[in-house]
Amino acid sequence: MLRTSLFAQVGVALLAGVLVGRLWPDVGTAAQPLGDGFVRLIKAMIAPLVFCVVVAGITKAGDLKSFGRMGLKALIWFEIATTVALVVGLLAGNLAGPGKGMNIDPSSLDASAVDEKTGGGELPSTSEFILHSLPDSAVGAFAENSLLQVLVLACLVGAALLHLGHTKVPAVLPAIEQAQEVVFAVVGFIMKLAPLAVFGATAHLVGEYGLGALSTYGKLIAVCYAVALVFLVLLALALKALTGISLWKFIRYTREEMLLALGTASSEAVMPRMMQKLRQAGCRDDAVGLVLPTGYSFNLDGASIYLSIGTLFIAQAVGVDLTLGQQVTVVLVLMLTSKGMAGVPGSAFLALSATASALGVIPAGAVALLLGVDRIMDAMRVATNLLGNCVAVFVVSRWEGALDLSRARKVLSGEIAFVPEPEERTEQAVPVEQAEPGVPGALVKAEAQGAPEAAERTG
Repeated sequence: MLRTSLFAQVGVALLAGVLVGRLWPDVGTAAQPLGDGFVRLIKAMIAPLVFCVVVAGITKAGDLKSFGRMGLKALIWFEIATTVALVVGLLAGNLAGPGKGMNIDPSSLDASAVDEKTGGGELPSTSEFILHSLPDSAVGAFAENSLLQVLVLACLVGAALLHLGHTKVPAVLPAIEQAQEVVFAVVGFIMKLAPLAVFGATAHLVGEYGLGALSTYGKLIAVCYAVALVFLVLLALALKALTGISLWKFIRYTREEMLLALGTASSEAVMPRMMQKLRQAGCRDDAVGLVLPTGYSFNLDGASIYLSIGTLFIAQAVGVDLTLGQQVTVVLVLMLTSKGMAGVPGSAFLALSATASALGVIPAGAVALLLGVDRIMDAMRVATNLLGNCVAVFVVSRWEGALDLSRARKVLSGEIAFVPEPEERTEQAVPVEQAEPGVPGALVKAEAQGAPEAAERTG
């Protein structure tokens, strides 16, 4: 099983990383490039993959209006989910009081440590965020790995292909589909390095930060993880009610990707594989290509939980009792700031600083209290963000009629096994010698690969 199962390999690498980081901290810290290198390789594939999936999805669906409706429904769902996450986090922070009794003197905290963590940056304003989502260079969108800009380009290209039709540009869509298969093949090669990445990232985490924070911030950590679990239960209930799909079965179906995301502390590291698994689980290409990448910027449920509890924690730690009106302000501010967090270094601290400034009663230096525990929260944030976005794909797909529910149930129940692309398409092809009498083998193969227009041209 260790030789053939990625889940087993990643699990062993996770345990080995904890052991090495605990016994030999210097070795564990030096292993960080293994994890960082893997994430960089995966990130290099995300932009071209999103572009290919979205363009092919729009063109195959043949309806740009439905794509626009899907985007609007996704944004509605994202706003509902993040608001619930913020409110649940604030309720738990009030009930548990993770920062009460600490009696920290804000003047004793080093505010410059926060500036060092964030690199002196700041979150973009709403207008800046919207403007930055529009590409000023087609090449630059891919070079900067800006998913929102790539999505905009993909929508424009997909709309242009629909407008021109297959007769004017017959070779473009097949070329994009072939490029997509190449990208998936490269992702397959990179995924073989996943155990090394998990080992390096885990060894670095334990070696660099140790286990001391568990005693200092034990209550805060416990509250955040408990609230994340409660939120996932709420997500599971919503998913079951709206689609009839079991979240537990989906977690079991994606256990390799979940463990890899936890080990590397990066949900981006598993985006390509999650896109494959969601597509094979019955979600239409355009829904997966639009909702999942957009969720990485607009649907940060785990980060919302952490920010709401973190705000209450630092207020309680310095002896500030926030009123109901001030807590409503926290929700409103975080609803805006959490949307511009993706890809900004130290974004959680920037959002917390912005919230503290908006309230006017929490000293800015108090944000430094969370420096020692922020890295330990990564597992909670990554898992909750990732599952929240996958649930959004299923819900929006069902809402828009883009979900094959029968196939989804069979895949999640194990009746249909997951086959990594492009092997899946290859296995569906019918060899020439097995073609039906009177039917050209190339035509059968083209139809089996899901390319009716190619089959028509071959015929």
